[in-house]
Amino acid sequence: MPESPTRVLVPAERIQARIRELGAAIDKDYPNGVLLVAILKGACFFLVDLARAITRPVRIDFIGISSYGKGKTSSGEVKLTKDLDTAIDGLDVLIVEDIVDSGITLSYLVGVLEQRRPSSLRIVALLDKPDRRLRPVDVAYVGFRIPDEFVVGYGLDYAEMYRNLADICVLEVPPGPVLG
Repeated sequence: MPESPTRVLVPAERIQARIRELGAAIDKDYPNGVLLVAILKGACFFLVDLARAITRPVRIDFIGISSYGKGKTSSGEVKLTKDLDTAIDGLDVLIVEDIVDSGITLSYLVGVLEQRRPSSLRIVALLDKPDRRLRPVDVAYVGFRIPDEFVVGYGLDYAEMYRNLADICVLEVPPGPVLG
């Protein structure tokens, strides 16, 4: 089993304060409201707090997409695991993502959703790792830019563990296969 997170990178209090700031910016940019589309599973924690921080009308939907297995790096192969329940034609849509890393998943998803002709399509990400980018991604709202370290907590996981941590923590993983 992997070791426990070794250090807090972003404490819970800073996460919540930044989400309130993002909510205020989104309120200003979407006076008539917005459809928040959360990417499962990691963005759920961020989605809930962000939706509460937005005072304009908010609708919520979920999409499942993955380019990760149980490891720490992208497999490079993207797959849709759950589609939207809502038609987005003519709507203002904000993709809610926990972390932008390689950009592979998000660039694929933006292409898929643009074909459905939303009125606008933008991205809000809690975390951004620009040093890891392999594909360009325009992130309209960024919570925190972080260094190239593997992080868990506040929805982010390692092999489906650690999502429930209130803080965002750096995880040190010993070499070898993932068990579990």
